[in-house]
Amino acid sequence: MKAILCQQFGMPESLVFAETPSPTASKGKVVIAVKSCGVNFPDTLIIQGKYQFKPQMPFSPGGEVAGIVKEVGEGVKHLKVGDRVFSMPGWGGFAEEVEVDAMKTLPMPDGMDFVTGSTVMYAYGTSYHALKDRAKLQAGETLLVMGAAGGVGLAAVELGKIMGAKVIAAASTDEKLELCKQYGATEVINYSKEDLRERIKEITGGKGVDVVYDPVGGAFAEPAFRSMAWKGRYLVVGFAAGDIPALPFNLPLLKGASVVGVFWGAFAANEPVQSMQNFKELLSFLAEGNMKPHIHAQYSLENAAQSLTDILDRKVMGKVVVVV
Repeated sequence: MKAILCQQFGMPESLVFAETPSPTASKGKVVIAVKSCGVNFPDTLIIQGKYQFKPQMPFSPGGEVAGIVKEVGEGVKHLKVGDRVFSMPGWGGFAEEVEVDAMKTLPMPDGMDFVTGSTVMYAYGTSYHALKDRAKLQAGETLLVMGAAGGVGLAAVELGKIMGAKVIAAASTDEKLELCKQYGATEVINYSKEDLRERIKEITGGKGVDVVYDPVGGAFAEPAFRSMAWKGRYLVVGFAAGDIPALPFNLPLLKGASVVGVFWGAFAANEPVQSMQNFKELLSFLAEGNMKPHIHAQYSLENAAQSLTDILDRKVMGKVVVVV
């Protein structure tokens, strides 16, 4: 089969498009013929050796796939050859075939296309877990989303609206913020040319925001935290800016605020029943037409490395996918 291979840690241009042996389904696993693979920020980290997991070389990036079951391993009961499925392999999706854990693989609903199927689990799963389980976001509260036009950020904007919050989207360009408005943001902040704290104060009448969703980190983290209301919840989702911010611990004390970590992968592994319930709710949002992933661009498998470059260069709004 053909695949994009990481043979040494490095940037996307070091990836190789090559032939590699097809996988076989071991016990408790299935082989999926990949039709589409969602591209996410952690894919850019895993190829550099900067992610929590370091696969054995050579490996393919791509942790979120949709496709057709080609082979079923021993002990798998809920899937059969020919099923249309989506799955979270963690890596391996930039390939024509991938072996995945059957417990991380689910049948796709009738009528869902493969491109949509490969964009739901990671971004929406992360954002819904963050807002529902970690922040316990309530209707009428104010939610600030940093990096709001990215994959998880735009999902958080959309889900915040569905959950009844007033959503403030913060991003670096007016073009990105225009997309955020289309996905439910009632107020926007361009932090490349506006003072973040002053704009939040203006928008909230000095009260501050109840929840901050931050997948970016970097220099804007502290001003965002300082802009929270009493008993605010600050969701630490990731560090796309590259810098892990240091927080003065007197700030949570003074605001009665919480710093809340969000690690969706660990949540799904440790609380599979709740994770599955969340996913069922997300699928209902899709079926009702309340949720629709924004597909920024599609790439061929041969050109999949470019999708990672575009994410690193912050050219992407919403999701990008590799179509196999």
